[in-house]
Parts: sequence; C-alpha cells; structure tokens
Amino acid sequence: MINVRIAQEADAQSLPDIEQSTGEAYREIADLAWIADDDNQTVERHRELIANGTCWVAVENDNRPVAFLSAEIQDDTLHIWELDVRLDRQRLGIGRALLENAIADARGRGLIALSLTTFRDVIWNAPFYQKVGFRILDDTEAGERLRQVLRREIEHGMPARRRCAMRLLLSEA
Repeated sequence: MINVRIAQEADAQSLPDIEQSTGEAYREIADLAWIADDDNQTVERHRELIANGTCWVAVENDNRPVAFLSAEIQDDTLHIWELDVRLDRQRLGIGRALLENAIADARGRGLIALSLTTFRDVIWNAPFYQKVGFRILDDTEAGERLRQVLRREIEHGMPARRRCAMRLLLSEA
C-alpha cells in the first residue's frame, strides 16, 4: 500500500536515487537517453524544498519513499520542480496521487495556480499533466518567470522545441 505524506528531512537522502531511477525511462527515447546519465538534484537542494514544506513523498509500508514531488511557492503559484516515481513503481497511480496532494495543498494555501516545465511530447510528461487539467502555455502566457526556467533548461541541453511551460489554474480545476 502507498501513502502520501509531507517529506521529512530524513527522506532527502533517498530522493536522488528515486530521481535516478525515474531517469532510466528516458533510455527508451534515443535523443533524450542522455537524461538517464545527467546530474540529479543534490540532497542539499532536496533538504531546502523539504524545509519549505513543499515536498511530498509516496511511501510503502516500511515508510521508505518510492516517489516524490518537490515544489516551491513562487508568488501566488506552486511551481513543481520534480515529480519522480521509481521506475519499478510507475504506472500505478502514484504520480497522480502526489500531484493531487500538491493541488489540494496549493488550494489550502490560497494559491491560484500550479506551474511546471516539461517535455511536450513525452507521454509521461505534458500528456500526463494535461489529463489532470494543466494547459500548455504559449510564450506570452508563460510570463518571464517560466521563460527564465525554460531558458536555463535549454542552456543545460534540453531541446527547445520539445520543452514547454504548463499551468493549472485552481479556479478551473
């Protein structure tokens, strides 16, 4: 059985391994396979997000995380930095449970939206978020904050034509 809870400092150590496992799925996409070997977020960065109270984990009965969602409040929006599910636990609804938890938390905080950047054409990226109600933004809708995130991703090697910014307005969800 999987439970979703707010992440604790002790969870930070296991999150890079989950991120690494998730990245293995990109090996199936020839021009994105390099992501599986790319750097993961540091334990220190995970600790920062955990300290902000904007990181959730999905745990099994032994209370060990198998997935996480890390985010950050930026103005009136909860920006999702990562949503990762260990490769052997994917396609079981765990990512959706984490996302629904983050949406409920954002509502409870009085935020107006959630945002993220992702691949527009990878099935477990933009198409997954669209099923939950996120919408792909054009350049003007994205605003400067999300355009800067996309620019940094492109500088890191992400293909510009495949990246997009997305938003879920809570008034519409």
